[in-house]
Amino acid sequence: MKTPAIIGILLIVIGIASFAYQSFSYTTTEKAIDLGPIQVTTEKQHTIPLPPVIGAVALIGGVLLLLKGRN
Repeated sequence: MKTPAIIGILLIVIGIASFAYQSFSYTTTEKAIDLGPIQVTTEKQHTIPLPPVIGAVALIGGVLLLLKGRN
């Protein structure tokens, strides 16, 4: 399989996944209080939204690369 075809398939998968999951989140641990031997930590959850435009661009780019790889 040629490299453009492999990249095209990966872009199609990424495009479909971005349509399925509209955002992704991760958790960080931060110190809230630090008084010598006493420490209090908190966990914050951060969410990063994925606009549908990103999925559409990845999907269209993947299809174009697959079509280009056929030639």
